[in-house]
Amino acid sequence: MAVKRAGFTLIELLIVVVIIGILAMIAIPKFQNTKGKAYVTAIKSDLRNIAQAEEAYLFDNDSYTAVITSLKYQGSPGVVISVTNATASGWSATATHPQSYPLTCGIFVGNVPAQAPATVEGLIGCQ
Repeated sequence: MAVKRAGFTLIELLIVVVIIGILAMIAIPKFQNTKGKAYVTAIKSDLRNIAQAEEAYLFDNDSYTAVITSLKYQGSPGVVISVTNATASGWSATATHPQSYPLTCGIFVGNVPAQAPATVEGLIGCQ
C-alpha cells in the first residue's frame, strides 16, 4: 500500500520563486527613487538652515558671511554647501550631495547676482 506524502512539488516552488522575483523587480526601482528624494530633501533642508543662520549672523554682525564655520549651523551628513557670495547686503549658496550628483540646488538673498539654478530671491532652485 502506497502512502501519499504531503508537500510541495518542484513546479509549485518554482512558481513561488518567480512571483517573488517579479515583485522584487517592481519594488527595487521604487526604493531607489525614494533614496533620491531623501537626498533632495536633505539638500533643501540644509539650504533653509543656512538661510536662517545667515540671518542670525546678519543680526549680530551687520553683514553676511561666506565662512560657514562662523555660522551656528549643523549640516546633514554628505551634503556639501558652499556660500559663493556674501556681502553686507546679500549672500548666495549652492548645495549638493555626492550620491545625488549631478543635482545641485541654489539660493540667493539680497543684492547679489542670482545663484543658478535659483532664479527667485529667497527660493531654493534645483536642477
